[in-house]
Amino acid sequence: MPYVIGLTGNIATGKSTVARMLRDLGATVIDADRVAHEVMRAGTPVHRAVVVTFGPQVLRPDGEIDRARLGAVVFSDPQALARLEVIVHPAVLEEVARRIAAAPTPVVVVEAIKLIESGMADAFDALWVTTCPSEEQVRRLMARRGLSRSDAEQRVNAQPPQEAKIARADVVIHTDGSLEETRAQVEAAWRALMHALTEATLPGLAADGRPSPTSPHPRRLPSPAGAGEGKGLGEG
Repeated sequence: MPYVIGLTGNIATGKSTVARMLRDLGATVIDADRVAHEVMRAGTPVHRAVVVTFGPQVLRPDGEIDRARLGAVVFSDPQALARLEVIVHPAVLEEVARRIAAAPTPVVVVEAIKLIESGMADAFDALWVTTCPSEEQVRRLMARRGLSRSDAEQRVNAQPPQEAKIARADVVIHTDGSLEETRAQVEAAWRALMHALTEATLPGLAADGRPSPTSPHPRRLPSPAGAGEGKGLGEG
C-alpha cells in the first residue's frame, strides 16, 4: 500500500492549490469532493437517496443534482447537512479506498474537507491541514464563487473551527501569503517526508528522492521539526 497523506482544511483555505503542488512533486491526488460528485450522479443509489430526502427541487433539468441548490439547503440547516453526509460519505469512503489501492505512485494524497469528521483521517499515515484567516476565506468565496458576503460568511461559519483541525495536524500550511510562499512550505514538508522515509531505512528510493513503489513504510511517521511552518497563499 502507498504512503497516504490526508489533506484537509476548511472551505477556501487552499486545499486544491496545495494538492496540485503535491501532484507536481509526484503524488497521486484523490479529490474526495470530485468523488462525491461521481457517486451522486443520476442513476446511482446515492442520487436516489438524495432526491428522496431533499426532494426533486434539488435537481437540474437534466436530472442531475444541482449542487448550488442542494448547498443552499444544507448549509443553512446543520441537520440537513448531517443527513446528506450520512447518505454520501459511505459511498465516498468506499470509492476512495478503491482508488488508494489502485494508485500507481508510492505516495497518495486524499484531499477532503470532511477528512477528520468522516473518520477517513484515522486510517492515513499523516494529516496535512491548510489554514488562513476567516476574512480571507470570505473574500475568496465572494471572488471565485460569486457569493454574497452573507452567503460566504454562512458557509465559513457552518464549519468547525479551524483550530480543531490544526490541533490534529502533522503538517500545517498557512495560505494567507504569496503563492511562492505556499510552494516553499509544501516543498519543505515534502522534503521532510522524503528524509523521514530515508531515515526509516526504506530501500529503493528513486534518484529523484521519491520512494519506490515497492518500499514498505511505517505508519504515521513523525513530522520533523519545522515542517509546515511559515505562510503562503492557497487559493484553492
